[in-house]
Amino acid sequence: MSEQDQTTNSITFAKALADATRQEIMELTCCRWISVGEIAADVGVSQPTVSHHLAILRDAGLVNSRAEGKHTYYSLNQERVAMCCGELIQTFAPETGTAEAVKGSGGK
Repeated sequence: MSEQDQTTNSITFAKALADATRQEIMELTCCRWISVGEIAADVGVSQPTVSHHLAILRDAGLVNSRAEGKHTYYSLNQERVAMCCGELIQTFAPETGTAEAVKGSGGK
């Protein structure tokens, strides 16, 4: 991945995380498949608002989706989250032990 692509990914990731509602949605979708209606009920916002936030998370590659009949279910893409976190560490904290661990495990 080029440095420009990595920077773009880091910015997209950071923007996706920059909203408290999206962070809450990420927590709800971690380790399970959940519908937009369930997310809206748990977060306490409208379904269109949830759909808007899910679109941002989907564009950043942070959630996976699957359709079942009339419903769409979402789950956190943990691999993508880990990769983006690793890229941020490598970019902004390259001299840390954590960066060395990420680099040693195949990040970057």
